[in-house]
Amino acid sequence: MTAIARRRSRYTHDVEIDGTHTVVFDEPAEMGGDDAGASPTKMLAASLAACTAITMEMYADRKEWPLEDVEVSVDMQTPEGDTPRKFTVSIGLPKELSDDQRERLLKVAAKCPVHRALSDEGHVEIEDRVELI
Repeated sequence: MTAIARRRSRYTHDVEIDGTHTVVFDEPAEMGGDDAGASPTKMLAASLAACTAITMEMYADRKEWPLEDVEVSVDMQTPEGDTPRKFTVSIGLPKELSDDQRERLLKVAAKCPVHRALSDEGHVEIEDRVELI
C-alpha cells in the first residue's frame, strides 16, 4: 500500500492511495487551513472507527450472524495540542444479538489492524528518509 500526499494549497493535500482513491486532508481555518478536508489526526480517529466496524462485520459474516446495523463512534482526546493521547471506542450493536455474540464482537473489534497499530502491542516502526524531487 502506498499513500502519496500532494499539495493543493497551503495546508490542503490530496492523498492518493494505491493510485485508485483520493482523500482530501486539510487543517481547520483556525489553524491556517482552508478546512477543505479533515485533519490527519481526525482521519486517524475515522480510520479506527471504520476499521473497527468493518472487522466486526467481516467476523459476523463468517459466523452468519445478523449484523445489519452497527455503529462505531471514536472519541479522540488530545490534551496537549493535536497529538492523540486516548481513543474511546463506542460500539453500537443490534439488540437481537445474544450476550455471547456481543461479547465476542467486542473482543474482535480490538483486533482490527488500526486498533492494534495504535496500541502498545502494535510495535509499529516508522522510517523517515529524504528523496529529491
